[in-house]
Amino acid sequence: MNGLLLDTHVAIWWFEESARLSHDVRVTIEEGTFDVFVSAATAWEIVIKSAKGHLKTPDDFEETAVDAGFRFLSMTVPHALAIRDLERHHNDPFDRMLVAQARIEGLTLVTNDPWIQRYDVSVMAP
Repeated sequence: MNGLLLDTHVAIWWFEESARLSHDVRVTIEEGTFDVFVSAATAWEIVIKSAKGHLKTPDDFEETAVDAGFRFLSMTVPHALAIRDLERHHNDPFDRMLVAQARIEGLTLVTNDPWIQRYDVSVMAP
């Protein structure tokens, strides 16, 4: 495992210090053994869902991520093109981008999403 890529709900749980994020995963993230990435797709999804009233965008999202030692993963053309090769388990564009990024970058995707777990990608339950 080269690093961890947090799914959007996992990033939110981290920022909210939610008990939904397991102690083991929280410790794994805090230890700093692995690089932990937050995708630009996650920030995008949070902003879109906030605009629809589904959740509140943390005012200090970027600062909190940096303070936690997280690295930002930009969306690139190769990431976007890799989406066309993904199986059609579901159509969520944010999830499909995260799967493509995890595959290309050799990252383990930390997610509780059963749809993502159907893809041929390394996953870790939160």
